[in-house]
Amino acid sequence: MRLTIMAHGPDMVAPRPPREGGRRAHSPPHHFPPRSSYAALDLGTNNCRLLIARPSEDGFVVVDAFSRIVRLGEGLAATGRLSDAAMDRAVSALSVCADKLRRRRVSLVRSVATEACRRAANGREFVQRVYRETGIALEIISPEQEARLAVLGCHALIEPGEGQALVFDIGGGSTELILIDADQSPPRVIDWYSAPWGVVSLSETEPHVGDSRDGLLDSYARMRSRVAESFAQFAAKLEPGAQPGRLLGTSGTVTTLASVHLDLPNYDRRLIDGLVVPVTAMRDISARLAGMNVDERAEVPCIGHERADLVVAGCAILDAILDMWPAERLGVADRGIREGILRSLMARDRTRMLM
Repeated sequence: MRLTIMAHGPDMVAPRPPREGGRRAHSPPHHFPPRSSYAALDLGTNNCRLLIARPSEDGFVVVDAFSRIVRLGEGLAATGRLSDAAMDRAVSALSVCADKLRRRRVSLVRSVATEACRRAANGREFVQRVYRETGIALEIISPEQEARLAVLGCHALIEPGEGQALVFDIGGGSTELILIDADQSPPRVIDWYSAPWGVVSLSETEPHVGDSRDGLLDSYARMRSRVAESFAQFAAKLEPGAQPGRLLGTSGTVTTLASVHLDLPNYDRRLIDGLVVPVTAMRDISARLAGMNVDERAEVPCIGHERADLVVAGCAILDAILDMWPAERLGVADRGIREGILRSLMARDRTRMLM
């Protein structure tokens, strides 16, 4: 069975109850076929993630989910191509997703691929292989589409206030910066930028190495400098002298650092999604992790061996963002592209049924 049904086209602030995502998220609740189900699949440079949901009266209910680190972009910075091992890992994860989509009898699915497939010379060949072997039709989306879907999926967690807000998504191969007018619903995108640095691409291009804490911190400073240079064009367009406003991050980096901030023994999405953390606390954690070697970081709960070699790159990107947009508080979202896809699919289906 081919899965080709596609959409056209005292140091912290307590978390607020999530208004979308988690087990529920806001989305138009009425005028859907009985028990209709929708799915969003996001294949990134580092992770493969799937959400399957059904509409409910107050949004949608997630009925199944899947997430696996596949490191599709491993080695891409050096070769310009997706490696055989990386593609095999991704296909294995996508096969699990395909089985879930069949068993859940999903009515409508949108499957997207991002920076690794955009950048790789063999990205489209890989997409064809995925279709042949799993039946999943991946759509390679543009950086702008990626940015807008991320905002659509997480904007409800932006803190109340006035003025502009900055939403960012630190991925595996790129980082999206989205400047929005949050006084509108949904928010209006004022400007956006996609930087070519994510946790995988930065780690491979500017490795975090050193024989001592000072050496590691010097290496970290070079990582920050490289990212800041790539942000310069976007930063220059920000209003001169304007006081940076609200800030919301959606990525494994910010959710991991928020978990370290709370000193959680294991990751708990219920405590993280919607959390607001003082920026000084996030900077302190980044500095502490940057002075550790990879084995020391692996011993930190909620980092472990899977994230130990990549988390410092995420810290460097986050620090560069905070240098550019020096907010006092950082909102943390464990939601983004997949939730944005689900919202758009449900809204489109509802409109179609009302016609």
